[in-house]
Amino acid sequence: MNIAHVISSIDNSTGGPARSVTHLIAAMLENSSHKIELFCRKSQNPIINNFEKPTGFIHFCRHNRLGGLQQVREEIKLSTPDLLHGHGLWQLLVHQMAKIARKNKIPYIITPRGMLEPWSLEQKTFKKKIALSLFQNKDLNNATCIHATATLEAENIRNLGYTNPIAVIPNGIDLTEFPKFEKFKTTEKKILFLSRIHQKKGIENLIEAWSQIPKIVKENWSINIVGNGEEKYCEELQDLLIDKGLSEQIFIKGPMYGEDKLKEYQDADLFVLPTYSENFGIVIAEALACNTPIITTKGAPWEELETTQSGWWIDIGVEPLREALEEALQTPPETLSRMGENGRRLIEEKYSIEAVAKQMEELYTWILEKGEKPDFVNLI
Repeated sequence: MNIAHVISSIDNSTGGPARSVTHLIAAMLENSSHKIELFCRKSQNPIINNFEKPTGFIHFCRHNRLGGLQQVREEIKLSTPDLLHGHGLWQLLVHQMAKIARKNKIPYIITPRGMLEPWSLEQKTFKKKIALSLFQNKDLNNATCIHATATLEAENIRNLGYTNPIAVIPNGIDLTEFPKFEKFKTTEKKILFLSRIHQKKGIENLIEAWSQIPKIVKENWSINIVGNGEEKYCEELQDLLIDKGLSEQIFIKGPMYGEDKLKEYQDADLFVLPTYSENFGIVIAEALACNTPIITTKGAPWEELETTQSGWWIDIGVEPLREALEEALQTPPETLSRMGENGRRLIEEKYSIEAVAKQMEELYTWILEKGEKPDFVNLI
């Protein structure tokens, strides 16, 4: 079996999709003899430069001003894939992949990566309507399968009228990157936000909610906002902190990688992602892997936080966030610790990269060999 994955970029600055795709491929290479290739744009700081296994290859392709890749068409043809798997929408690279697939009668999968979520579709609406009419609807309608990372995302895709098979397979966590450790109890308590610094993530709601919490409740607590974002937006957030007198309580840091990122997770007593929309939220899974209880919104598909007692799953907005923060800040440390243990157990049992890679293997086998349909594939 020869599989070719296509994603716009695997640069460190691009966030969750780059990590989840490269981790998935690496895990699949560990347990199969398949040839798996990854095609992406050339960038300055890729997560990895190649896979360790000799059957895995990364092709960094040049791109022109319009974002099209000069190399990709010829290189994909030369790789003679049995199956193509594209990640993301609105990008010429994934569109080119779909065109190549249709022309050469190669089955293909598209993983929208949250780009068909209601909130996402409401952003730059005019441009997206044009893209849908010109090429995106055709690419999606002709996909052999659409891959969603959560049931809620699959439901939103169905509601848009797409009738393809939809496979629901979560993103996976490489637990070797998040080893078990012992959290040390200190008087200084830390809340962590770690993600892209973007309007979609609800950071203004976090700042406003924090400003409304009584001083006595948040005494000895601080918030680190860690991530990559546009300079102008980061400056606006910093000005907001100054206006509200919170610049000594909430700290905006740059992006962190590797051991530095791991330490941020491990040092946190609570992780907060007050997002408007996530198809999965890989940072939530990473924080859970580090025994950190979570507060996130119903814009992210993490109802399991409540069913496993590993966090708070709240409505979007300032007031629900303030209430959850106040409750969390007044929760006994031993209870927060137990919630963290519950979260780690959830990731080990359901979201390990090995379990996810096995499901993706089943999906590819079903598509190419037309065997028994996996339970996680939904047919209309």
